[in-house]
Amino acid sequence: MTTSLPYGSWPSPITAEHVAAGTTPVGGGAFVGDELWWLEGRPAEGGRLCVMARGATSDEAPRQLVATPFNVRSRVNEYGGSAWAAIKTHGSNELIFANFADQRLYKVSAQGETPQALTPESSGFDGDPQLRFAEIIQGATKDEIFAVCEDHRQELRRYIVAIPLDGSAASDVNALREVSPSSRFVANPRLSPEGSKLAWISWEHPQMPWDGTELHVADLVEGSATNDSVLAGSTTESVLQPEWLNENELVLISDRSGWWNLYLHDLRTSRQRELCPRDEEFAGPLWALGQSWYMVRDANTLLVTHGTHGTSLATVDVKSGELTPLELPFTRISPSALHDGKLLATATSLVEGDGLRLIDLETLNVENISLSLSALPDPGTLPTATAMEFTTADGSPVYAHVYGPRLEGFAGPREEKPPFIAFVHGGPTAQAFAQLSLSIAYYTSRGIGVVDVNYGGSTGFGRAYRERLRGQWGIVDVQDTVAVMEGLVAQGIADGTRLGIEGGSAGGWTVLNALTTTKTFGAGISRYGVSDLVGLVSDTHDFESRYMESLVGPYPEAAELYAQRAPINHVNDISCPVLLLQGDEDKVVPPAQSQEVADALAANGIPHAYVLYSGEQHGFRRMENIINALETSLAFYANVFGFNAEVPVLELR
Repeated sequence: MTTSLPYGSWPSPITAEHVAAGTTPVGGGAFVGDELWWLEGRPAEGGRLCVMARGATSDEAPRQLVATPFNVRSRVNEYGGSAWAAIKTHGSNELIFANFADQRLYKVSAQGETPQALTPESSGFDGDPQLRFAEIIQGATKDEIFAVCEDHRQELRRYIVAIPLDGSAASDVNALREVSPSSRFVANPRLSPEGSKLAWISWEHPQMPWDGTELHVADLVEGSATNDSVLAGSTTESVLQPEWLNENELVLISDRSGWWNLYLHDLRTSRQRELCPRDEEFAGPLWALGQSWYMVRDANTLLVTHGTHGTSLATVDVKSGELTPLELPFTRISPSALHDGKLLATATSLVEGDGLRLIDLETLNVENISLSLSALPDPGTLPTATAMEFTTADGSPVYAHVYGPRLEGFAGPREEKPPFIAFVHGGPTAQAFAQLSLSIAYYTSRGIGVVDVNYGGSTGFGRAYRERLRGQWGIVDVQDTVAVMEGLVAQGIADGTRLGIEGGSAGGWTVLNALTTTKTFGAGISRYGVSDLVGLVSDTHDFESRYMESLVGPYPEAAELYAQRAPINHVNDISCPVLLLQGDEDKVVPPAQSQEVADALAANGIPHAYVLYSGEQHGFRRMENIINALETSLAFYANVFGFNAEVPVLELR
């Protein structure tokens, strides 16, 4: 029997506590001897990240290799990534990791003993670490490691550094050795199989890594890079993830064709050839260091990810270029380690959610090593994901994943259409994938629809689609999101009088712009959203400090355009309620941005609420804050759209 209740008021068993406690961030893994090591988050411990270990062929309980208060997280480029590695020293395996608080590298044995510092303390006058490290690899000898170093001591530089494993650099900064020339940004250090060469990528301001990078290869002589040559890339060609096939052949990813595709460079002939040309992406945006999109399986086989709306796993024959799909039940997959016919990969399933999987590449059997969801929700509480294409007024396509309201045994009144919320991803060069998301199910199981929008500028659909946003941030993203919502209303899927929009960071910018330039939405939620472009240019971190040049224009030359686009200058055009959620330690979008919007909303008499979370950076990691943000968001929509919700009432100012 089906019970009819107003949309938004269905009695969902999915609580905010389930979303926060049941979701554990899970990172990539490594094969270490006869064990598996991987990264896990601890929302109940302030969002701390730790490395876990367990036997590769047993069901033994995992153990922590890094205990509190250590937090395995890098601040290189502020987004970090690749903050740990398993390194084989003289006969033993050790964990090397970056600690978030002081950004020093530490080593710890496989038994998880007290970590030993490898790099010096480097706090500056403001308390911020001046030396930061990421992408750790084995060095030129067993006595050292290489890593990307971000050096703030004088003029900001980044380079590949050699760090001795005996701990001598912990007290003597001069024991660190610069291996590569410095660039504004460096990533992907890769030693050739025999250790005679070093490859890496670099880029300079104002490029972002999806705009243009350069691939370097140098001879490694006495532990330092010499005879540096640029093999590929430019300010208009993005080259990513070089991997050595052998001592003289290097695989790389380039978007010179308009899509991130695979190429092979022969150092003996200086020739490059496409391996598997397709109108699909074999890579994505390099927001965090260490991201992996393919692996070398053997001398003639690559294990790759590819696709548009999602990513699939396949093999590519290097000689013939033939692509052979591997049929797996995932909408997104990222390989992290390969050994003896087994693959460790983080992957997203519509049935089980995100997690680290061990995949037998011969049988395609999958073992779950660690799932983000500690307990899978009742299937009757979950929505289905439908990939849909919409069209803007000028005929451009817009892609989205639509999640309709669903709770088994409940339906909305026949004469009523459900409210719908547009999820606007950040980046803005990110991508929405079909997924099992408790955050989405938190809404849909209550009778609120969700649409995850891949507006122009999103990755996954080629360089031309990414560059639709070039100089048009605040316009194309808004128009595309509006086109999706209008399409849902026109098809009778959504209630046009109850449309909401929410997003974080760059997604928050789109939210605020949509509210100031259109009347499509009845409510908006901005999480640590950009509101003032001038403030962002002057106050954000180095990685994104010139990003606005491609999204809007150079500053101060385009100062008038910055003022026109910034929603802070048009708050009086907002006619619907707004909720602002912000972390007080955010270095990417400082809290002053949200405070300024809150002040302007108050001055204009616009109903709003502003919640500032203590101890949070760019994104919420503490369990209590994740819970509060979800419940506050639901209460906000209940207040605005007029339905009952079993959460504390939110009073708007």
